[in-house]
Amino acid sequence: MSTAVTTPSGPEPTGPEGPLDRLRALYGEKRIAAAYPAVPALLAELARQDDGPAQLSRAGRLLAKVSPEEIAERHPGIEPAAVAVTGHGTIDGLTAPLTAELARHGVPLRVSVGDHDAWLRDLQDTGSHLYAPGTELALCLLDAQVVFGELPLPWGTEDVAKAVAGKLDLLDALAARYDEHGTGTLVLNTLPLLPEHTRQLVDHRSRTELSIVWREFNIGLLRLAAAHPRLHVVDLEPLIAEGGPVRDPRLAAYAEVHLGEELLGRYARQAGHLLRTLRGRTRKVLVVDLDNTLWDGILGDDGPDGIAAATTYRGAAFGRFQRVVKQIGGQGVLLAACSKNDHEPVLDVLRTHPDMILREDDFVRISADWEPKDGRLRAIADRLNLGTDSFVFADDSPFERGLVASSLPEVALIALDEEPALHIERLLADGWFDVRELTTADRGRAAQYHQEAKRQDLQQATGSMEEYLDALGVRVEVTPVRDHEVARLAQITLRTNQFNLTTRRLQVPDVRERLDSPDHLVLAVRSRDRFGDNGVVGALFAHREDQALRIDNMLLSCRVFARGIEQATLAALLDHARESGAAEVRASYRPTAKNHKVAGLYPSLGFEWTGESADGTVEFRHPLTELPEVPGHITLDTDFRRDAG
Repeated sequence: MSTAVTTPSGPEPTGPEGPLDRLRALYGEKRIAAAYPAVPALLAELARQDDGPAQLSRAGRLLAKVSPEEIAERHPGIEPAAVAVTGHGTIDGLTAPLTAELARHGVPLRVSVGDHDAWLRDLQDTGSHLYAPGTELALCLLDAQVVFGELPLPWGTEDVAKAVAGKLDLLDALAARYDEHGTGTLVLNTLPLLPEHTRQLVDHRSRTELSIVWREFNIGLLRLAAAHPRLHVVDLEPLIAEGGPVRDPRLAAYAEVHLGEELLGRYARQAGHLLRTLRGRTRKVLVVDLDNTLWDGILGDDGPDGIAAATTYRGAAFGRFQRVVKQIGGQGVLLAACSKNDHEPVLDVLRTHPDMILREDDFVRISADWEPKDGRLRAIADRLNLGTDSFVFADDSPFERGLVASSLPEVALIALDEEPALHIERLLADGWFDVRELTTADRGRAAQYHQEAKRQDLQQATGSMEEYLDALGVRVEVTPVRDHEVARLAQITLRTNQFNLTTRRLQVPDVRERLDSPDHLVLAVRSRDRFGDNGVVGALFAHREDQALRIDNMLLSCRVFARGIEQATLAALLDHARESGAAEVRASYRPTAKNHKVAGLYPSLGFEWTGESADGTVEFRHPLTELPEVPGHITLDTDFRRDAG
């Protein structure tokens, strides 16, 4: 099945050679490592083809022969992913599609595969490759034979019920073991029940009871993910529903391949999405075209009476697409429109047309003019104070997608076409907006950006930045993180790139580990002003180091830049350090391609340079003799007691 969704990519395919041919040519010339930034574009083209999964597996076999270390050495900004794989039965077939799916997102794979049927031993042994330092994903692939292979003969539903209860208890204990000793994310999966199993029972009543027992078992597996912070469970049922057999019975019988190539390919796609999420590369903005994307027809040619999103056979498909876009927007994804149209007629349609499910207020920006779309996307990004690498762009025009791809290759593209019934599938196929946990801040994000538009209007109306900040009435609160804010702080470390002084990414268990340590300080930064409450906009992590306080990282949302919040937060921390008897405060700045704006933050607040490491990390110290002042326009509330929340 074709996904038709691209990763950040180059122009639409041209020329007689297909993307797999071009990849083979690069391999033959030993240039894949050198040309690796171009690989996602080739894989994106493969994914759009009817036999995309098979093509991706072929590409993955080529890519798996290239050293991830060589790729990283040639491209310092590319970081390979360490993935450990174990399971029941033969699982060698996962490596090729997994290599390709991670490469679609620009991530080389460093994989270690366990011995045949060694999953239990690997999960029990904290010295196994699943627990190796630096492992990001520990994939444990299970299948129904892990249960049916242990049943007595003959067996009944009561035997299955007893076996799955024991297996669930075992997996619960193993997940708890990984919580304690693992460093990455353990990935289990639900187990498909096959006709081969149900039809071994000759009466329909027993088959029904077996189906109930098995579904309850899979539900129990899914519930384990809620109980264990380092566990993720992939539900195979929706992947199986996409079509194709679960496995080839001949390979299952002769080679113990219990999960087939097609299913492993879809599983690999989910693993790629999960890794992207764990690395904080979730997209924030969905930009949609309008004509033949949100509605059927061309507004400029057909007029408002000639477009449809509900009242015609084709129009209803566009209406269903609008519903899904609105559903996504209601969960923190920012919606923007970018269309070659006159502005006022577009606004009139969004305000008054009876077919529209999406209305003007659903969008944080509406760009309707006749300028090139790549430039309009840059303008939207500037207005939102976000990078274009946080954008997903959906358009039905190959020309427009090609223009954006060539000018803004970091933008993820969704290739729509003349068949609106497939728009939803193509929008959702790559999980661009997936997060581990939806926070309160996510749900309120669109409202926050609407408030930000009012702040920008105020800034334009005032004579200077000083007048603007005084009129804004900024209040900042810095206290230890509250329990319900832990997921939000982890999310900030994953998704913040511009104001991120060391770029250390933390999952929820990592934040809780620091929160539970008496030597660590985990602070949440909250702000509000005359236009509303911004919620948790920043985080600060520190710990005791000898007689000093060491700042591990400081992060701040791009929504609240240039308001003095960072100065107020650090002034409060430095004052706390001195009051608590610290001799000095130490800090680091690790430069990246995106955080250069904060390179001078520590020196501007009285920190002294003390050295620089081989990777470019700069070290600072503050002697706590003269402390910076809180900016005069800010009202600051602090309480560093652990029970302050």
